[in-house]
Amino acid sequence: MLKENFNDLMSFLVVARERSFTRAAAKLGVSQSALSHAIRGLEERLEVRLLTRTTRSVAPTEAGENLVSSIGPHFEEIENHLDALSEIRDRPSGNIRLTAGEHALDSALWPVMKNFLADYPDINVEVIVDNALMDIVSDRFDAGIRLGEQVAKDMVAVRIGPEMRMAVVGTPTYFEKYGTPSNPQDLQNHRCINMRLPTLGGIYAWEFEKEGKELKIRVDGQLTFNSLRQRLEAAHLGFGLVYLPEDVVKDDLTQGRLIRVLEDWCAPFPGYYLYYPSRKQHTKAFSLLVEALRYQR
Repeated sequence: MLKENFNDLMSFLVVARERSFTRAAAKLGVSQSALSHAIRGLEERLEVRLLTRTTRSVAPTEAGENLVSSIGPHFEEIENHLDALSEIRDRPSGNIRLTAGEHALDSALWPVMKNFLADYPDINVEVIVDNALMDIVSDRFDAGIRLGEQVAKDMVAVRIGPEMRMAVVGTPTYFEKYGTPSNPQDLQNHRCINMRLPTLGGIYAWEFEKEGKELKIRVDGQLTFNSLRQRLEAAHLGFGLVYLPEDVVKDDLTQGRLIRVLEDWCAPFPGYYLYYPSRKQHTKAFSLLVEALRYQR
C-alpha cells in the first residue's frame, strides 16, 4: 500500500502543478489513461476527491490543495537529496600514485596538479619523488614521469611538456678566474659539479650535440651530488660549472648571477612524458589527470 500510494501521490503532485493530464503524462513518461487511472485509484483509497476535472481544465480541490501544501515540500526534499547523491556519484574521486624526478615534478607535474586538485577535491594524489628509473608495475604506481627517450616501448606515453635543452653555467667570478671553455672537450680542464646517477650509481657524462656530432664528456671537480638543487647552489657559490636544464637557470641568466657557455652544443631533446601500462584499466580520476597534464603545443 505504501509503495502504491507513494507512486500515485507523486503523480498527483505533477498533475496538480501542471494543471493538465496531458503535460503531466508527458513529464512522467506514462499514458494519459494510465495517469488518470492512478489518480482515481488514489482518490478511492483516500475516500476524498483531489482534483476537479472539466473538459478544459484540471485543478486541485480544497483537499487536494491541502495535500499539495503538506506533502509537496517533502517530495521536493527527497528529490533534492537524490540529486545530491547523483552529484556525489558523478564527482570524480579516488587515489592516484605517481613517481617523478625532482625536476619533472617542479617543471611539468606540480604546475598542473595544484590546479587539478583544487578542481577535484575528492581525488587524492601521492607523488614519490625519485630520480631513479623505477619499475612502476612492480612498485604499484599508476604512472611515472620520465624524459621521452627513457620511456619503454611497451608503455603508453603521453607528452606533458615541451622539448628541453641543457645549459652549462657558472658564475662571472668563476670565468674571470678560470677562463671560458670554447668546446666541450675544454671542460676536462675545468672544475665541474658532477651528478651521481640514481639507478646504477655511476657519474653522469655531460651530453652535447652539434651539427649531427654527439659527444659525452666526463668531467671532474670537488663536488658530486645526486640532487639538482644542491648542484645549483654549489654553482652559485663558485665551486665550478654545472650542467642543468635550461629552465632551472633561466632567472639566474637574466639577472646575471650565472653565465652560460657552449650554448651552441646544447641541442633540444624530447621533454617529459607521463607513462603507464597499456593493459591497465584506469579510473575516471586517472583519465582526468592524464588529460589535464597532456601538453598542448
